[in-house]
Amino acid sequence: MSWLSWRWWSRSKNKSLDDTRPPSERSEGGDRRQLLQALSAIAGGGALAALPQPGEAKDSSELPPPKRALTGRDAAGKSIFKSFDVTPKVVEIDSNPGLTFYELYMTEGVPQLTGLEPDPMLAGTVAFPGPGGTMFRLISYPPRRPEGWKPPPGVTFESALQEMSEKVPRMGDHFERGAPGMHTSDTIDYGVVVRGEMTLELDDGQRVHLRQGDCIVQNGTRHRWRNPLPEPCLMAFISVGGKRG
Repeated sequence: MSWLSWRWWSRSKNKSLDDTRPPSERSEGGDRRQLLQALSAIAGGGALAALPQPGEAKDSSELPPPKRALTGRDAAGKSIFKSFDVTPKVVEIDSNPGLTFYELYMTEGVPQLTGLEPDPMLAGTVAFPGPGGTMFRLISYPPRRPEGWKPPPGVTFESALQEMSEKVPRMGDHFERGAPGMHTSDTIDYGVVVRGEMTLELDDGQRVHLRQGDCIVQNGTRHRWRNPLPEPCLMAFISVGGKRG
């Protein structure tokens, strides 16, 4: 008997034996085999260790802050990692606990590519770049507030915008007083939901629900963000400065 014939006969025999068992047992055995095959495939890909183990699940608010790998060149022109750590410019908004800006990088005009440029975030940040400039940031939005939630004592809408403008220069100036959360900037914003979910609202109440991995292109339009979940949402944005016609 050839190897292929023996393999076919072995499978047929095992199948016949399986068919003699009650349907419930056959189903259970098939499910078990499928589970084992799936786990074997995952283990073969090295991903099994990444699966959360019992008792190890963590709330997304407990995850460590994202790191930034910053590259450049040494004196000989060889590419190097200048740093791999949390950005030096992390902005926490005390009046809105949980709202955090990770200011990653920015450029103005045509970027120089010598690789010797200093980290621009060491000099501070801006709300949005000027024409032709870019801003790369991550924003962690707080969870949906529970019913009856109140801001910290002494915080008003105006003082919250003032704090934002002090920590991210002029950021609060872009927000409307008559429609909390609504704001507009002279930029094209490329955004992606890194973790969690988010609702994007435009004029007249138009909304779209964004899930992890979904992207947006904000063409200088009036909008606001609302986190619909009781857990933080992390979004990445690249803003490119433009001019209005």
